[in-house]
Amino acid sequence: MSTRIETLAANLRETLGDEAGAASLDRGELTLLVPPAALVATLRALRDDRRLCFESLIDLCGVDYSEYGDGEPPSSRFAVVYHLLSVSRNWRLRVRSLVADERFPVVESVVGLWPSANWYEREAFDLYGIMFSGHPDLRRILTDYGFVGHPFRKDFPISGHVEMRYDPEQKRVIYQPVTIEPREVTPRVIREEQYARN
Repeated sequence: MSTRIETLAANLRETLGDEAGAASLDRGELTLLVPPAALVATLRALRDDRRLCFESLIDLCGVDYSEYGDGEPPSSRFAVVYHLLSVSRNWRLRVRSLVADERFPVVESVVGLWPSANWYEREAFDLYGIMFSGHPDLRRILTDYGFVGHPFRKDFPISGHVEMRYDPEQKRVIYQPVTIEPREVTPRVIREEQYARN
């Protein structure tokens, strides 16, 4: 008797053929690596095939691999990860697609497949700068309209570029350069040799 994961993997192979060969098991969940060119067609098959029935997109997020830790880093800096749920079959699938161009990352929108992708794609655009072609209203969702940059990119400064405050003289909100001075966060016992000796 096969497990649910083995059944899902077999159904993926039957439905997707060679595309399912890029599936890997991690933490009890399958991850399917899909090239951006085949992304929408693959996701449509995952949704519409009766053996898979992934009716729900429960999450979509961007990933920045620029400072990858352990293991072999992916071939691309950015990726988009889709978390799918089949309520009728009671299984989950993670689909990851590496974005080809790191200077202008673009993937096709899946709002036409799952309307719930709308705000998720806006969030990935806002925080990572990943563009979604065909999105009906791709604009910032979490940061201010005048915000410069994408704060979840690993090269974005922790303190940001500008700060916003209310000016009582002008009676409006103004932007100004960041006035936060960087500070050392190393514990005193480590950074001061004299303290350690006493």
